[in-house]
Amino acid sequence: MTVIVLLVATVAFRLLGLLGVSRFDTWRVSAAHGLAVMLVMTASAHFVPGDVTFMPNYDDMVAMVPSFVPFPGLMVYLSAVLELAGAAGLVLERTRRPAGICLALLFVALLPANVNAAELGLEDVGSPLWQRVPEQILYIAIALWGAGLFGRRSADRPAAVDHERVPSDQGSGR
Repeated sequence: MTVIVLLVATVAFRLLGLLGVSRFDTWRVSAAHGLAVMLVMTASAHFVPGDVTFMPNYDDMVAMVPSFVPFPGLMVYLSAVLELAGAAGLVLERTRRPAGICLALLFVALLPANVNAAELGLEDVGSPLWQRVPEQILYIAIALWGAGLFGRRSADRPAAVDHERVPSDQGSGR
């Protein structure tokens, strides 16, 4: 479900770009915003009361936390806050790069909980391991790409103007 949200949001933002919304004029920025939408959705589940059963909830998230992690309830809330902060960071251009890097690290740190959920068979919150690891790699890649850490950034922004250089036919006084 999260991959679908990510893809649909990314395509929706890119379509807005094609319709003239300059903020979304590249796939890279659209993907960063799509990841932010997905993170808001996933983080919200951390705050859903345990008696809500139609979607993942706080109790499901606590069950995912490996036994070696102290204070599992606190870690669930902390990870939600970090996901929300990362989502906010992705939508702001000046914080997109550090947010992408921090989110990639967060996705690596959260992988043991996802592995634990798969091993315990927690179907409400976990994907099968063969699916979850590639998903996590996808999220890491999009966080880093959206942050501009790899890929062609030059296509995402206008070329720099060199004000020091004067064309030969204008600066010579002829």
